[in-house]
Amino acid sequence: MSIEENKAIVRRMWEGLKEGNLAAFDELYGGNFVFHQPDGQELGLEAMKQFVATMLTAFPDHRGTVEDLIAEGDKVVARCTWTGTHKGALGGIPPTGRQVTVHGIEVVRLVGGKIVERWHMADRLGLMQQLGVMPSQ
Repeated sequence: MSIEENKAIVRRMWEGLKEGNLAAFDELYGGNFVFHQPDGQELGLEAMKQFVATMLTAFPDHRGTVEDLIAEGDKVVARCTWTGTHKGALGGIPPTGRQVTVHGIEVVRLVGGKIVERWHMADRLGLMQQLGVMPSQ
């Protein structure tokens, strides 16, 4: 796949997330997919779908925006901004009704037109501060 084709797949991934389309995962992701979390934990495709479903329930008005896409070889880097209103439980945190904005960067590796790995770094501390469960200073 060309660099532009890989970038188009990553754009489609973000569009699917924006629409809450979990079926897009089956189309865009390879069966051996691995989501590398900042804490070293690795999730497979089904666990990733569950994680995303939880986030969509907690933030039903979510909006993800890709600010930049940079690609080389089989990898695409996305700088993104994600917003939403906390209307559902999130990891034991009851809904706060607060609007949040989270910035992140991720690296996506593709093979044969399928996403096979993602490394995502988002400002989780900032999210917790915006929800009021962690002090700002």
